[in-house]
Amino acid sequence: MPIVVFTGGPGAGKTTVLAELARLGHATMPDAAREIIAERRRRGLPPRPDPAAFASDALARELAAYADGLRCSGWSFHERGVVDAAGLALESGVLTPDEAEALVERHPVHRPVFVFPPWQAIYRRDDERDQDWDEAVAVHGRIVRWYADCGYALHQVPCADPATRARHVLQVLGAFDPH
Repeated sequence: MPIVVFTGGPGAGKTTVLAELARLGHATMPDAAREIIAERRRRGLPPRPDPAAFASDALARELAAYADGLRCSGWSFHERGVVDAAGLALESGVLTPDEAEALVERHPVHRPVFVFPPWQAIYRRDDERDQDWDEAVAVHGRIVRWYADCGYALHQVPCADPATRARHVLQVLGAFDPH
């Protein structure tokens, strides 16, 4: 499976490692939630719509990113994925458990999924990351549970500088053929 997902709570370094992988020539897909919040801020709107609208928009974007990732000739690295968006949609009442399960089954990704653990030393709030540290840790816990509930093994990315983290991911993937 050529789609590789980076997941975990906010502020754990996923975006920075994706930027490093893009610099190395790999295809990357951004975090839908950050895009939604940035677009709303540019339009002068509150950063987040109601939870159901936010979840619906995130899910639509993750499904589009999934389709884009399938068109890549090699690995496609995604910051979050369909499981993240389906979990959010399930929690906000947009999807039923059966709908979420069917959606996740129709959109498989490479196993294991790479999880970025909470790392307080690098955690910073910014224009798109409005959660405090405790909320970021709680989000991480929910995301890990969603992936486990969907049967995905998680590979924890070690806390290190972005280049080392990117090399680690590529080394783990080295045993697999992306085609």
